[in-house]
Amino acid sequence: MSTTLPLTVRGKKLLDEELKNLIHNERPDVIKQIEEARSHGDLSENAEYDAAKEKQALVEGRIQDIQSKLAGAEVVDPAKIDSDKVVFGAKVKMLDCEADEEVTYQIVGIDEADVKNGLISILSPIARSLIGKRVGDVAIVSSPKGEKEYEILELIFK
Repeated sequence: MSTTLPLTVRGKKLLDEELKNLIHNERPDVIKQIEEARSHGDLSENAEYDAAKEKQALVEGRIQDIQSKLAGAEVVDPAKIDSDKVVFGAKVKMLDCEADEEVTYQIVGIDEADVKNGLISILSPIARSLIGKRVGDVAIVSSPKGEKEYEILELIFK
C-alpha cells in the first residue's frame, strides 16, 4: 500500500529522466551483461552471471518504484502557489535562533531531498514543524539532539 505524496515539478522531471535512463540505457546494458555471462558456460559457478542478475533485479525494482511513484504523484508547481503559510514546495528563509544565522530550505518530495542543497523532505522533522506557519512565527523542531527554534523570515514560491 503506497501513500500518495506530493512532488514538485522539478522532482517529477528528475524521476522521469531517471526512469528514461533506466529503461533505455541501464536495462539494455544489463541484458547484454547477462547474455555475455551466459556465453561463458556453466551458470552455477559464474560470478559474472550472478552479478548481472543481481543488477537486473535492482534496475527492475527501481523502474517499478519510480513508475509507482509517478502514477500516484500529486505534482505541485511552487510558482503557482499563493499562500501566506508554509506549504509543500515553499522555500522558507529562517533564522536559526540558537546559531543566530539565516538558513533557507525548500520543502520537497522524499526523492528530491538533498539537505546540502537546501532541499528537505516533506516528512522531515523541520518540514513538519514548518507546515502551516507564517512569516514571524517561530517553529520548534524536535530532533535527537534536542529542540531547535527557527523564526520564519520569508516565504518564497518559485
